[in-house]
Amino acid sequence: MAKKISFIILSNSGTTIKQVAVPVVLIGVLAIGFLLGAVFFGIAIHDYQTLRQSVAYNRSMARTIQEQQQEIGQQRLQVQAFAHEINALKDHLVELDQFEEKIRVIANLDSDKGENSLFGVGGAAPDDLDPRLEISQRHEGLMREMHRQVDELNTVSQRQENRFGRLMDQLEGQRNLLASTPAIRPTSGWLTSRFGYRTSPFTGGKEFHKGVDIANRKGTEILATADGIVSFTGKKGAMGNVVVIDHGHGMVTRYAHLSEMLKKRGEAVKRGDVVARMGSSGRSTGPHLHYEVHLNGVPVNPTQYILN
Repeated sequence: MAKKISFIILSNSGTTIKQVAVPVVLIGVLAIGFLLGAVFFGIAIHDYQTLRQSVAYNRSMARTIQEQQQEIGQQRLQVQAFAHEINALKDHLVELDQFEEKIRVIANLDSDKGENSLFGVGGAAPDDLDPRLEISQRHEGLMREMHRQVDELNTVSQRQENRFGRLMDQLEGQRNLLASTPAIRPTSGWLTSRFGYRTSPFTGGKEFHKGVDIANRKGTEILATADGIVSFTGKKGAMGNVVVIDHGHGMVTRYAHLSEMLKKRGEAVKRGDVVARMGSSGRSTGPHLHYEVHLNGVPVNPTQYILN
């Protein structure tokens, strides 16, 4: 027979009211259940506290990461802006290099380049870096690339500065030649026909165009492109009204299809002087200037003699 434990319930007067017999096994089960409940409750409380701490930590970390990402994003934008500025400086150096070469062609000076190109082949551009890299690694890579390009720009600019210095020394000894060499646009307007072979606007056949055509309104000023002496003014067949300027050193410029000629034969002119006005005299499809440059009697491409 199972053992039991009796519980006697007494009144205040000591009289027995009720007697309850509880099996020992049940008491053990209840005790174990109580202990297990207490353990599970303790675990639940611990897990709850741990979860609260984890949530708070995760929120803090999320804010920190977001702030870091925003900061790195701003740094990345700054680096990219810096990269664009570097590219703009590179383009400007290339333009200066081309300008120097044009001056050397005009002044009949040899090239002073010691290298085939201004810039070497660079590494990855900021937008080309592998997005799978860690943000810090990508940023470090960007900064290394920027420093490399800045060092390259410093080297190239110093090299170009030295070349310009030598060029100025050479030009100083050829001042008269340069003043007599065409170097500016003869008029404002739009280039409508280039130097070289073209389809004739009148016959439709192939012909060699000895100069360039620049179109604008009738009466637009025509400028002498270099110092010289007017050697001819008058009509020349299909060219209409023409002004020819002899600049010496085998250099001659011709201005055709004029509406008005403002200089006389034998008159000295300076670069930039107004020598005529644009028109459509002779065989012409509309108001424009036909401009030629001749070197030792041979027509050459006038665009090689326009620096502005």
